[in-house]
Amino acid sequence: MTFRTDSLAIANLYALLSAINASAAPIVITLGGLAGAYLLPEHKALATLPVSGFNVGVALMAAPASLLMFKVGRKRGFMAGTLLGFAAIILATLALWLHTFLLFVAALFLVGAANSFVQQYRFAASDYVDPPLKAKAISRVLIGGIAAAIIGPQIILHFKDLLYPTPFAGAFLMGGALFLTAFLCMNWLPDQSTQRTQISEDPARSRREIARQPKFAVSVLCGTASYALMAFVMTAAPLAMVGCGFDVSEAALGIQWHVLAMFVPSLFTGHLIHRYGHTAIIATGLLLLMACALIALHGVTLAHFYSALVLLGLGWNFGFIGATAALTETYTEAEKLKAQGLNDSILFGCVALGSLSSGLAYHVIGWELMNWLVIPIGLFCLSALFWLKKRPESQITKASTA
Repeated sequence: MTFRTDSLAIANLYALLSAINASAAPIVITLGGLAGAYLLPEHKALATLPVSGFNVGVALMAAPASLLMFKVGRKRGFMAGTLLGFAAIILATLALWLHTFLLFVAALFLVGAANSFVQQYRFAASDYVDPPLKAKAISRVLIGGIAAAIIGPQIILHFKDLLYPTPFAGAFLMGGALFLTAFLCMNWLPDQSTQRTQISEDPARSRREIARQPKFAVSVLCGTASYALMAFVMTAAPLAMVGCGFDVSEAALGIQWHVLAMFVPSLFTGHLIHRYGHTAIIATGLLLLMACALIALHGVTLAHFYSALVLLGLGWNFGFIGATAALTETYTEAEKLKAQGLNDSILFGCVALGSLSSGLAYHVIGWELMNWLVIPIGLFCLSALFWLKKRPESQITKASTA
């Protein structure tokens, strides 16, 4: 079974959009905490609050974004999200120019709200393929992140001082150009209505019924843990690197290697899931996240930081894509907007909590203890996977394949 011609073109287009719009995330992640420390030097424990605002925006907008696309279709919904992102990142530039911390936090919250639409690209592409190929469609879209891993940090390196003497503002300003470019590309999207997916011979279950499926619960747990742990460690990493005497450019390159490690495996993750199954790939991702923590605990040289960030990205890729692919097998066509919105609300709510606590944790308990926390959470998720694997197939999920 292969991609249909229109499916391949649509998946590639969503990959292109991911490459453009997802490039804003490395800018926010790398510079959000550093800009927060610049704007609020007397309260450095709150430095990562802007990055947390970004993740809270993603979490709170996840369900409304799904609802909006149900009402107006994927294309119009994605265009609205892109315009929101453009306005928000220009507002972030203004906040830096005016030296206003709270306005900067609010702006990154809105950038996060716009990013919740970007997170829907993977589901939009998977709508166009047959069930056995959903993992490949999701993986194909995330390949766009490879370009994002290069574009975002390069914007930081070349434009962070564009509006000197205001640091970082130039990088955010150039981020606005990304959203405008994506908006123009969206004219090629088909008018992909989500309302037609509500027609089904079987009645749609409630969110509670969907969530009570063991496979749904474990998929959400592992996907959420993979993403939240990644956000928890990654958000503090630039602060830790600068705190250890490395400069902003070295921190930006570290995030670039990290984001590359997040998305380069997408070239083959879908194939690995198809061959070895969701459970093996998710478990591998969790083990890689724990390996990241062990490397970070071993030392604070540039090599240790870069190696840990690469393993952090690889662990996220396997854990998140594996869990997302497993999730698509737990709901029907009529239930998918409910299930996807519920998953993303839980997922990005925990991601927001992870990034929110990251700056405080870094200043209160330190980089070393932060990494120790990764290991028990990873072991708990591995236990949940083992428990699910031992259950009879009939008890794992009652949903037909979407």
